[in-house]
Amino acid sequence: MLASNATAAKEDAMTRSEDTKWEMILSALAAESSGKSPRLFSSRRTLFGIPSALDEEMAKLDEANAAKAREQRVAAARQQVDESASASAPERQGAPNGIASTRRAKAHAAINASSRARRTAAHVVHPLEPVFDRHARVFLLGTMPSPKSREAGFYYGHPQNRFWKVMAALFNAPVPKTTQDKTGLLHEHGIALWDVLAECTIEGASDGTIAECVPNDIAWLLGKAPVDAVFCTGAKATELYRKYCEPATHMPCTQLPSTSPANAAASLDKLIEAYRVILPHCR
Repeated sequence: MLASNATAAKEDAMTRSEDTKWEMILSALAAESSGKSPRLFSSRRTLFGIPSALDEEMAKLDEANAAKAREQRVAAARQQVDESASASAPERQGAPNGIASTRRAKAHAAINASSRARRTAAHVVHPLEPVFDRHARVFLLGTMPSPKSREAGFYYGHPQNRFWKVMAALFNAPVPKTTQDKTGLLHEHGIALWDVLAECTIEGASDGTIAECVPNDIAWLLGKAPVDAVFCTGAKATELYRKYCEPATHMPCTQLPSTSPANAAASLDKLIEAYRVILPHCR
């Protein structure tokens, strides 16, 4: 009798449990069909959106895994930042040394360039006597005889220098070839010829490299003849005359263009025209 009653009670409890589940199912279906409640997520482990105990455990596990993945990503990002900072620190520390190295390299290059210039520059003593007599009216001054002029033994001796062509054109004379002819042409027209410098260091024929200058005694020579005009052949000669000679001569100079082949911008015709300024002072 007791066993029969217990069995009946168990069956009744199971029936009520099933009834409760079906009521939940019907309620969920009614809510979904009426649109009053969003549909619950369902999977193979759920029945009509009612999560099982396994679903709840899996959800907790997924959340734990997601949290762990976030922590790993944060840790990896921090490690990357730390590694980047460590790698760039030596670069930042080495930057001043890099700049210093660059500056040292530039300084060494400048020193080497200066040393090369000193090796190729020569100390030159003016080897030529001035072309001058007591009838001179015009004084033409260059800087220092070029290597070709020193080799030839007279002024403006480079074959491409146009000085003697200009002189010949000004006085309607043949271009002089010999030293005697050149000297005679100058004396005939009252022109004295010399250079501003007695000594200097110079690289080849480059006036731009002239240094350690010792001027000629232009004032002394001007006192020997009635010179009334001084002309300098080129910018450098003009600069040097004004710096070293004019304070003693008290006579200003007029700059003429250089007849050197280096002054390729000036044609022969332009040079002749520029040098006509000396004619009123010539004999």
